[in-house]
Amino acid sequence: MKTVIELENISKVYGNVTALNLINLNILEGEVFSLLGPNGSGKTTLLKIMACIEKPTSGEMCFNGVKVDEGNINDVRLKTTMVFQKTALFNTSVYKNIAYGLQLRGYSKREIDEKVKEVLKTVRLEGYEKRPAKKLSGGEQQRVALARALALDTDVLLLDEPTANIDPKNISIIEEVLSRFNKERKTTMVIATHNMFQAETLTNRVALLLGGKIAQIGSPQEILKGPSTDLASFARLENVFSGNSKILQEGTSVIEVNDGIEIEAALRKSGKVTVFVRPEDIIVSKKTVPSSARNVFKGKIVEVSDFGPVVKLRVDAGKEFVVQITKRSFVEMQLNVGSTVFLTFKASSVHLI
Repeated sequence: MKTVIELENISKVYGNVTALNLINLNILEGEVFSLLGPNGSGKTTLLKIMACIEKPTSGEMCFNGVKVDEGNINDVRLKTTMVFQKTALFNTSVYKNIAYGLQLRGYSKREIDEKVKEVLKTVRLEGYEKRPAKKLSGGEQQRVALARALALDTDVLLLDEPTANIDPKNISIIEEVLSRFNKERKTTMVIATHNMFQAETLTNRVALLLGGKIAQIGSPQEILKGPSTDLASFARLENVFSGNSKILQEGTSVIEVNDGIEIEAALRKSGKVTVFVRPEDIIVSKKTVPSSARNVFKGKIVEVSDFGPVVKLRVDAGKEFVVQITKRSFVEMQLNVGSTVFLTFKASSVHLI
């Protein structure tokens, strides 16, 4: 498969801070590649270098086999486009926001009209042309920013945390659009994310970026499913449990964490293991609900953290769990510190570290 972007010994230094340290990476034509890592790991800086917005302090980048330099950097910029985490829309209509880049590229009025209509349909914002872009919800603004990038139909699409801090409905739409656009147009995509579930489900390959260095590169299964001390350091944040695992006749395993807590996992592993469960994979309810999920725990909310469209809860269920739900669900269930809740998650949501 053809290499579109090749990075060789790329470093980026800001004063006394080394944001990137000797990055070597190939992005293949038509693939969806994720840069996975915590905030401050260098993901955004790396995307900006690929987009030719930033220049590396040292090292070189090749685009379609040709070294990028002052002679061809503008041509490369026309073949890439970047969607930023903090949406920067013009204070005008949705139509004019999307049309701007097309006008700069010399498209006719008829072509622009067709493109705008097409991409708004793609991101499920049909009929939004005349609406003021900055009066839309955060999730809708992000979809407009994505539509603006898709309209340019560049060879490479670079996305910096495209679903951070927006509601689940808009997250679902954006993820579906990216997946479908890649399959239909074969557009090469690089997604910077701290969301392990997104890296697992959307991408062909993953680079785990820690402290400005690439710790691992491989398929999502290789990086996210197998034992990894690098992943453990990244996944240290929430819902990491260690215990003795026993294989059941059904083919799953039950992990005795301690204090009578057992977690069933969709893996065949015996002996000492460490696993984690993503906060967004845990369903919260006020009473037990019929489900095929193998893990159900009753507990009390001990802490509530409000992050705008989402709320994180710490729940004492014999072991402490961190769960993430939408603000709407939190309000509708009338939850607060001290509320009794049930936590439910599937055996397939338990991942081995």
